[in-house]
Amino acid sequence: MIRCGIGYDTHRLIEGRKLILGGVEVPHDRGLDGHSDADVLSHAIADALLGSIGQGDIGHHFPNTDPSIQGISSLEILKRVRVILAENNARMVNIDATLITEAPKIQPYIMAMRKKIAGALACDPVSINIKATTNEGLGTIGRGEGMAAMAIALADDL
Repeated sequence: MIRCGIGYDTHRLIEGRKLILGGVEVPHDRGLDGHSDADVLSHAIADALLGSIGQGDIGHHFPNTDPSIQGISSLEILKRVRVILAENNARMVNIDATLITEAPKIQPYIMAMRKKIAGALACDPVSINIKATTNEGLGTIGRGEGMAAMAIALADDL
């Protein structure tokens, strides 16, 4: 059976944190605020994968009230999501994701992100597509106050 899921995440940009996107540290004057490393791209992908098999979202599996996962790498979250898929007799087929940010420019880091995410999900990087766009200066993302990401995941039975 073929199944799909949609994921979305957004985080505020703050000073004093590293910017981690798709498991890659991207040079920027601010980073994303969150309980984990706040990697919006990986979070959207995790939610899409969990949604594809009807297993809720990362807030359910990795709650921000759990001190044991404070600062957890979102690549570790993706590894754990891969296990949840396997426990539900499913595997990821492909991911298509879009990062929404005014700055920094993401294109130079996309291949590294694809490789990191593919490593966490134990798949070929060709199965991971990442795009970036701006919000054309509109809203909180357009003002550079935060970032967001959307993803769709396709999964099938093992």
